[in-house]
Amino acid sequence: MNYGRLEPKSQSEADTIGSSSAAATKSNIKLKLLLIVAITLIVAAAVSVALAVSLRSKSTSAGGGSDSMIHPQPTKAISRVCSRTLYQNLCVNSFVDFPGALSASDKDLVHISVNMTLRRVGKALYASTDLINMEMSTRVRSAYNDCLELLEESVEQLQQSLNTVDPSSNNYGSSEDVMTWLSASMTNQDTCTEGLSDAEEGEVKDLMKDKLKDLSEMVSNSLAIYSSTSDSNSDSDSDDVGIQNRRRRLLNWSKFPEWVSKKERNLMEMPVTAIQADIVVSKDGNGTCKTIKEAIKKAPEKSGRRFIIYVKAGRYEENDLKVGRKKTNLMFIGDGKGKTVITGGISVADHVTTFHTASFAATGAGFMARDMTFENYAGAAKHQAVALRIGADHSVVYRCSIIGYQDSLYVHSQRQFYRDCDIYGTVDFIFGNAAVVLQNCNIYARKPMDRQKITITAQNRKDPNQNTGISIHSCKLLAQPDLLASNGSFQTFLGRPWKLYSRTVYLLSYMGDHIDPKGWLEWDGSFALDTLYYGEYMNYGPGGAVGKRVKWPGYRVITSAIEASRFTVAKFIYGSSWLPSTGVAFLAGLSE
Repeated sequence: MNYGRLEPKSQSEADTIGSSSAAATKSNIKLKLLLIVAITLIVAAAVSVALAVSLRSKSTSAGGGSDSMIHPQPTKAISRVCSRTLYQNLCVNSFVDFPGALSASDKDLVHISVNMTLRRVGKALYASTDLINMEMSTRVRSAYNDCLELLEESVEQLQQSLNTVDPSSNNYGSSEDVMTWLSASMTNQDTCTEGLSDAEEGEVKDLMKDKLKDLSEMVSNSLAIYSSTSDSNSDSDSDDVGIQNRRRRLLNWSKFPEWVSKKERNLMEMPVTAIQADIVVSKDGNGTCKTIKEAIKKAPEKSGRRFIIYVKAGRYEENDLKVGRKKTNLMFIGDGKGKTVITGGISVADHVTTFHTASFAATGAGFMARDMTFENYAGAAKHQAVALRIGADHSVVYRCSIIGYQDSLYVHSQRQFYRDCDIYGTVDFIFGNAAVVLQNCNIYARKPMDRQKITITAQNRKDPNQNTGISIHSCKLLAQPDLLASNGSFQTFLGRPWKLYSRTVYLLSYMGDHIDPKGWLEWDGSFALDTLYYGEYMNYGPGGAVGKRVKWPGYRVITSAIEASRFTVAKFIYGSSWLPSTGVAFLAGLSE
């Protein structure tokens, strides 16, 4: 039995999509995307022209703007900056062809790198819309739609990054924001290409591969350049001091958003009866809406305050339920675990991508959920079937249950925090590439299919510069009764490396005796065993003994509190600067 993350490739001949109404809908989507991309490219082009003019005004006769240079050579600054990247040839070739780069300093190249990447991703999104009316199987259409959504998100993340690294911009984020946005953009590209790679061969797949070429590598280079230039002023010219000063200035950014009031900071603990919701969802019609989808549609875009949707007790099964990236600062409150239940049964067996199976998904920044259950009931035999997927920055899930089998909780990207939650599953049931801390949660292993092994985590950090990973802090690792009744027939592991730089830590957590003494499981032979970072710090319980753990180069028993503290709320997701505004209880450090 294959219990791996790879989606089943064998499938019946999928239905094609081609009705006139569908074509009309796709045409509307295309027009919308074309407008978004056009605006983005105009802004990026304007910024690049302004920068190029500025740089040319500073350049000397050796500045590299001459028409006689058929094959321009990289400057020392370009060579120095590109030496820090994983894709050096692509880095050099991209810079020498970009206006102003041949006269740019190290600091200028940070801005140029993000600008180049934004323009490339924008063009890829624009070009991809040309395929929207082509005939596709259900599986290919699912992967294609994922790519459009993910590319659109990447354009916004790169635009935010560009605004932050632009010396002339007043729209400052922090250096941690830029690292998060670039890391997420790279994850988006990987999710898109992986979805396509598992689809059947055909014209659309080939065309998309061509349009997406080098995008992930471009983002990786921007991430490496920003990270290295921001963190070090060695081996570079004096202009790097400006980046150091800028980094310190950005870190002094406002602690709370302006719209956060004292009352809103207590929303996580206030009883439902004391909260005045903006929308009430009730299946019996005694609310503002009968469905959650209708409530999300009614919610404002880019909300300047916390917008509250109260979902009364009931079982809600609605397809394609998603809080999109424009629906920011939405908070969902239910009547409690097991009472307000958002459910679904979509799986990869339905010829869709794992990304597309989620019973509920959220990408709008500031997403919060409290006192609810998210469930995917597809079952172990249907393989990948996500209950909850989150790619929303600064998201909080509090006192919720996430129930599934394989791939229950998809912590896709950006900064996330889970507190007092119950999470159930079998294979890779906490997976993704967010920077995420799970604190004071109960993590339940369920009985899988015959000959399957249980793996709690599958973290997919692909690049060493990504600020991502899974931190499980002060949690309890427990076994469900059906697994206990199997009398040790199934091995349970703490995790396995989905990608080369997979990073997962367990801190001060209880581990039941269902945890295998080996602790961790290989993905495929020796893959990633010397590049991953897996750590355990002062865990306890019958499964917490480390004497028989794996001896991989990348695994370590953490003995230093300083090293362990790198994965706390305060230092890993910088939660002390944004979690207080949510009102959720949290532990900033290792202990009180």
